[in-house]
Amino acid sequence: MQTVHSVAQVREYVRGWHNKGQTVGFVPTMGNLHDGHISLIREARARCDVVVVSIFVNPTQFGPNEDFDRYPRTLDADAAALVEAGTDLLFAPSVEEMYPLGQNQTWVDVDQLGDYLCGASREGHFRGVTTVVSKLLNIVQPDVAVFGEKDFQQLAILRRMCEELLFPVKIVGAATSRETDGLARSSRNGFLSDSERTLAPQLYAHLQQLKADIDAGERDYRALESRISQSLDTAGFSVDYLTIVSAKTLAPAGPQDTDLVAAVAAKLGSTRLIDNISLAVVRDR
Repeated sequence: MQTVHSVAQVREYVRGWHNKGQTVGFVPTMGNLHDGHISLIREARARCDVVVVSIFVNPTQFGPNEDFDRYPRTLDADAAALVEAGTDLLFAPSVEEMYPLGQNQTWVDVDQLGDYLCGASREGHFRGVTTVVSKLLNIVQPDVAVFGEKDFQQLAILRRMCEELLFPVKIVGAATSRETDGLARSSRNGFLSDSERTLAPQLYAHLQQLKADIDAGERDYRALESRISQSLDTAGFSVDYLTIVSAKTLAPAGPQDTDLVAAVAAKLGSTRLIDNISLAVVRDR
């Protein structure tokens, strides 16, 4: 694996691969890698000849009271994991390389899809995500880019961005990677205390209960959301949102919707966790 830090170096490698007719897969990350990230790399490897991974903790997607400064930077350990996973190129730029003119005056923003779920409480977050991902796609120019379905809203927004801005890249969503107890793998899990880590799998367990209720015929989504949220609060979580939404629009689901997602964000102590589960509803004729 080669490690580079400049835009020019990445483009030189990718140009050489494309000139040889090789396809390029790309997995953008913020580092502090875990098995969930490795599963994305495996997906890219299965689809493409070579794989590029970026590690960049992007300051523009963190709010003023969020954890940018304490977000783990573990580049050496990450590089070792990427070598073992068969990565061909690691791009680890500085903030100055990604934002060469300093304070950004150019932004990429996707309307509406960012108004719900995490976007409702993290103002400017998705504008930071879409801007940095558009930069990375422009730098790497991959054939395929892989993102995790755990961040369902992010995946939906990035798909819409690439479709509307005509990016020549296929966006692939990879299934959420979970621990044996069901907890979705996340770099933020490392912030949990031992007692919080023991409780954390209840987040996914509550989503599974919600799915079971809908499969059993429950259609009062707002009442179901309230009941499951209250149960999580009682269990020790502080719920930001638990919402059943249209998988297409991310707006709260109504009786006409059949492809749904139940999405949740909740804090354990100071650690914010997210998860989701897909739901398919068969309407009576």
